[in-house]
Amino acid sequence: NTHFSLTRKHERHFAGRLSNVHSSRLVVQPENRGTAPAILYSLLRLAKTTADATVAFFPSDHYFSDDLSFMNHVDGAFRTIETDPRSIVLLGIEPDAAETSYGWIEPAKSLFGDLARSVSRVGRFWEKPTSDVAKQLMSSGCLWNSFVMIGKVETFIDLFRKHLPELFRVFAAASTVFGTEQEMATMRSIYSWIDESNFSSDVLERSADRLLVMRVGDVGWCDWGEPSRVIDTLASLGVQTPWMQALAA
Repeated sequence: NTHFSLTRKHERHFAGRLSNVHSSRLVVQPENRGTAPAILYSLLRLAKTTADATVAFFPSDHYFSDDLSFMNHVDGAFRTIETDPRSIVLLGIEPDAAETSYGWIEPAKSLFGDLARSVSRVGRFWEKPTSDVAKQLMSSGCLWNSFVMIGKVETFIDLFRKHLPELFRVFAAASTVFGTEQEMATMRSIYSWIDESNFSSDVLERSADRLLVMRVGDVGWCDWGEPSRVIDTLASLGVQTPWMQALAA
């Protein structure tokens, strides 16, 4: 039951690939206004039909070399939510470098916090630290924030009600036309004036008391948000393309 959060200007890229996906599973934003509106729009669309569902969010530009191991972690996070439905589980990647361009999660101290697949409360977030701070975070057992999140639809919505109440109010009012011919025109109007907002900084970082982090290792994770990381991953897989050879030249 996979839904896709999309942006209209990218339609030429996704139209063919998603041609066999029913329109009810395509959440198409008129414009990009950051991760918070994209997530809220998706949640309220889901809430129309499956308000009691557990949902996982996956960024589209991330790579995992071991899909099976990664999805086993996701399954574990779903089981955690079954026993603690008021929380949200983040997947925290065990770092192999003191990365300064990633966000980091500092787990709260716990008895089993250093074990693989252990689940801890979130202590705090560190966004794109300096090199010295990143080294300290790595040595102290902190984790890269993959932005993969699992939780109840209503739990996510509650966080929007609390931390972005005006954005929630506008989208909730618009949800009455979701699934009708008026939906796209209504969303175009909303997106034309709302400010850009970031789910990490505007919601997650204010919600540490509701967050858990699962320690994830050996899945070969990479954030492909920068071209250099895509090239490095392809090179590690032994993939050579004409455009890569041209860059090397």
